[in-house]
Amino acid sequence: MALFVFGHRNPDTDAICSAIAYADFLRRTTRPDAIAASCGPPNQRTEYALKVAQLSAPRIVMDVHPLVEDVCQTDVTSAHHDEVFYDVYRRMDERGLRSIPVVDRDGKLTGLISLLDMLELVLDSGVDSLKSRQVRTNLSKIASVLGGSFQHVVNPEIDEDLIVSVGAMSAGGFTDHIKQFPAEKLLVVSGDRPTIQLPALELGVRALVVTGGYQLSDGLMQLAKARGITVLGSPFDTATTTMRIKAAQLIGDIVQQDFVSLPAKMPVTEARDKIFRSPQTIFPVLEDGKLVGVLSKSDLVNPPKTELVLVDHNELGQAVPGAEDARIVEVLDHHRLGGSLKSTEPIRLTMEPVGSTCTLVAKMYRQAHMDPEPGVALCMASGMISDTLYLRSPTTTNTDRELLQWLQQYCTVPLESFAEDFFKVGSALRTCSPDQVVREDCKHFEESGHAFSISQIEEIGFDLFWERKDELFGAIEGMARDQKLDFSALLVTDIVSNGSLLMMSSEPKGWEEINYPELEDRLYQLDGVVSRKKQLLPLISSLMESA
Repeated sequence: MALFVFGHRNPDTDAICSAIAYADFLRRTTRPDAIAASCGPPNQRTEYALKVAQLSAPRIVMDVHPLVEDVCQTDVTSAHHDEVFYDVYRRMDERGLRSIPVVDRDGKLTGLISLLDMLELVLDSGVDSLKSRQVRTNLSKIASVLGGSFQHVVNPEIDEDLIVSVGAMSAGGFTDHIKQFPAEKLLVVSGDRPTIQLPALELGVRALVVTGGYQLSDGLMQLAKARGITVLGSPFDTATTTMRIKAAQLIGDIVQQDFVSLPAKMPVTEARDKIFRSPQTIFPVLEDGKLVGVLSKSDLVNPPKTELVLVDHNELGQAVPGAEDARIVEVLDHHRLGGSLKSTEPIRLTMEPVGSTCTLVAKMYRQAHMDPEPGVALCMASGMISDTLYLRSPTTTNTDRELLQWLQQYCTVPLESFAEDFFKVGSALRTCSPDQVVREDCKHFEESGHAFSISQIEEIGFDLFWERKDELFGAIEGMARDQKLDFSALLVTDIVSNGSLLMMSSEPKGWEEINYPELEDRLYQLDGVVSRKKQLLPLISSLMESA
């Protein structure tokens, strides 16, 4: 499976751009299978940045729990209804298979066939002497299994029920014997015995198989042609020829049509529950009705895990659903270290107190003496510009300033004018519904026994906020209620004045100690506060700890 590079849920520009850039770095260095992914679409500002950079958005993956298609065997050995025991059994034997799917010529699944059913087809003759002689096949299939050749042939492609009779007795006894059966169904097997062959031809049997590499005499051949009887030569002795004719039976009648199949997109946990008590040995995997793989119970004992690199976050509560069951191989982040991330083996952990995760990615490019492509350079610059408010946020470090200047040499546009246009694009308050506003860039936290969320949007001025204040209150109250949070907060940041307004769905104990003016009930003016991680989160944490 590929290595997915993921930003956090409700991804902002830094999360998406760092995923794109770091996936590019990994592909060029150690992991050519790295894929940038996100668990949500980019917002308008991020879309603008990617458009200018001429880059595609990451692959949207909403869940990384392993699916059936991730663990099934895609190198499938299958059969068709019109095949015979001999060919199908050889394929199964070569790969040690006990059961295989049966498909039509368009690849659509029609059933299953097991080794046990196959063996019963040729070995289970019971006490019925007629049944033990019957084979359903066609003459072309018999010729193929025998590796023989026709001396004369009539309608070889017709599927029919034939009765095999071996000419291994006296001529008189054999003549009496074959008269018990419908001549048009008889397939007579004989060595070089004209005394057997003649009465068979005179009776008008369906076909005569001459064994041991022999051929009919000219006179008998003329009789066969006159009677419309197929004559087939076999290179094997009579016993072997007879066994191979039974092995030329069509498998269509023993295909199991009552079986359990699995959708390719079914989670492995659901598949395990569904097949646990089934007696089947294999389970066909389907996508749009077509067979794409097979799954055995053993495939689910220890299925491979999805490999992830987490960028711009390090807490499972902020990661893509299913991350807890994935193999996290690396974390690249600029936030505080959360307590929910655990691993069963050592991982690479890069965390530095800089203003943007894209800063860390750019640092890796420079340390590796790698020149980023212009689009990737602008992508990294976009994440840095967004998270540091173009180097005006208190989270900005000298490392951010230095690396943004380093990236400018690779970008095809001046970063100052790009930043100005970037912040003009995509006002969430102008283009989004209230629910979209509070969920677009939202992160969840647990502090002092409280579960809460902080959303943040950047605007130019607060005019639109005052117009939509009441509906935004309703949105954060609804989000807290729906997600069973103690409270939700919305930080609306003015990138011009470098200040914010803070809206609370409710206030936890200790909140009365907040040292910022309350403009209205649960609405505060936070001058100089623009950073969720460095300013607001520590403020909230300290207030709750003091309660």
